[in-house]
Amino acid sequence: MKRLKMAMMSMTHGHTRKYYDVLRNNPKLEWIAVSTANESVKEIFLNSVEGIPCYDSDEAMLDAHPEIEAVVLASENSEHLRQVRLCAERGINVLSMKIPTFDMDEYAEMERLVSESGITYQIELELHYNPVVMRAKEIVSGDSLGRLDSFSATNITLSPVWAFPWQGVPELSFGKRVPVGGGSEKFRGGALCDHPHIFDLVREMTGSEFDLIFAKVAPNMREDIEVEDMLAVVGRMKNGVIFSLDPSWSRLEHRLKVPAPGWERFPKRMEVNLAIHGTEGSMLVDCFGPNTYHNGEPTSSYTVQYTYFDEWIGLIDEFVANIEEKRTPKINLGWHKNTIKAMLAVYESISSGKPVRF
Repeated sequence: MKRLKMAMMSMTHGHTRKYYDVLRNNPKLEWIAVSTANESVKEIFLNSVEGIPCYDSDEAMLDAHPEIEAVVLASENSEHLRQVRLCAERGINVLSMKIPTFDMDEYAEMERLVSESGITYQIELELHYNPVVMRAKEIVSGDSLGRLDSFSATNITLSPVWAFPWQGVPELSFGKRVPVGGGSEKFRGGALCDHPHIFDLVREMTGSEFDLIFAKVAPNMREDIEVEDMLAVVGRMKNGVIFSLDPSWSRLEHRLKVPAPGWERFPKRMEVNLAIHGTEGSMLVDCFGPNTYHNGEPTSSYTVQYTYFDEWIGLIDEFVANIEEKRTPKINLGWHKNTIKAMLAVYESISSGKPVRF
């Protein structure tokens, strides 16, 4: 079996370390090299992985390894367009982190580059491959719930800014420095930018697009970061389903520079829960329920070990198949654009204090 020759760029994203085992052990992949954005992430990588060449720039890596067929853009949101240009020029396929860009002009350029180069561009929304979510989607697509009336979802986590500082820098996360508004002195680029998954799932599970969005921001739990950490979103889809979404950093954390057990103060570092109601029934979903908990080191606090790595197996399997069969990925730039537009509408609603209609 021919293995896909893959590399990673930047290594600054919170999902970076989750790819180490995937790239090492998935028989469909051959891990060729990485490029690191700074000395800190380079040191962490070299202390974690042996035998993979590491370069100080994307260009140096690509020049040294023309055999690279695909890359994971594990980088700041602000770096994505530059890296997509590099990949399009060389015909290299892309697995992008969850926010391509919030700038719609940049987004249009990415769409053009992908179309003209013919590369595969897949966006990493790993929650689609979560076994619990997959089962929930099966139930929704059947008739046991009847016609959907409402959809409620949380995507609440601790904050990654201590291990991945760019996520607390508005220019790197949101793309520019824009006040959140709504009585907050913070800037766009925080928790909302980290949690597109539930905005995507409400679209898929309802089979509809956004009609109206209203949002409010709360006072920050973390006064020493510049971006928002708590907000709430309500609205209606075009088919009449009403929704409420909570994409907050509302779990406190120990401020570790390298994520590890004991990072969380609350037992769960993440809660992705769905409550879906229809005319014939309701469904409550805990997407990360099957975990292992222990009370111990390194902080003598109740900690959690997640058991959901099947997500990355399914995601990579689809990515490889999309390249081999020249298929358009399910989560492609065209599909994902309406999720990004909804997130921008959340910020607009917070700033104006009014609902945003589509």
